[in-house]
Order: sequence, then structure tokens, then C-alpha cells
Amino acid sequence: MLDNNYIRNLLIGLNVLAAFTSIGIFIKIIGLPFYAESMFKERYMDLVFECDHSMREHMIAKNQFLVEPNDQNERILESSEVGLISCHDYDSLRKKMLVYGLSEDQLSDIGLDAIEENIKDVRKLVEIHEFRY
Repeated sequence: MLDNNYIRNLLIGLNVLAAFTSIGIFIKIIGLPFYAESMFKERYMDLVFECDHSMREHMIAKNQFLVEPNDQNERILESSEVGLISCHDYDSLRKKMLVYGLSEDQLSDIGLDAIEENIKDVRKLVEIHEFRY
């Protein structure tokens, strides 16, 4: 037969376990994504824009080299490839934020915010580099 102290201690232990489990679930579901967004959002927004810009510059340089394959255009193409490092940094941070519990939708929203913040710069970029046929 179990005495009252044993049952009381067992119930206290179960309550403590339940509290720690609840805290762990809270941190996993709410705390980590909130932390990740507050810690990495600005850097992520910068990398979204930098990677987009680098990919555009690379595409332009590659097309220019295909149209006019010369030493200068080859150097420009090689230089634009170095800029793609920002895409690696973007991808690494994106994966880190996913591990911390942010959803694809949340990351997409942050990416859209980055583009909206830089919309004037994007329009200028398009005007400068737009191909006219």
C-alpha cells in the first residue's frame, strides 16, 4: 500500500514534469520562431535583396558574354559569379530560420517585405538593365 507522502511526491513530480514539458512545447512552437524572426529578420531581408540583385547581375553578364564573348565580358561574368555568394548566405540563413520553426509562409512574407522596402531601387535596376527588343 502506498503512503500519502509517496503519492504527494509523485504528483508533485508529475506536475513539475508537465510544467517543463509545457515550457518546452511553448519554446518550440512560439519562442524559437519569435526569437529567430527578431534576431535574423533584418539580415534575412538584406540577403533576399542582395541575392536577387546578384542573380540579376549574373544573368545580364552571362547574356552579354553569350552575345559578345570577349575578355572584358568574361571578367564581368566572373565578377558577377562572386556576387552569388550572397545567395549561399541567404540559403544558409533561410535553413537556419526554418530549423528555428519559422514557416515557409513567414519567410515568404519577410522576403516580400524586403522587396517592398527596396522597390525604388528595384525599379531603378530594372530601368538600367532592362533589355529592349
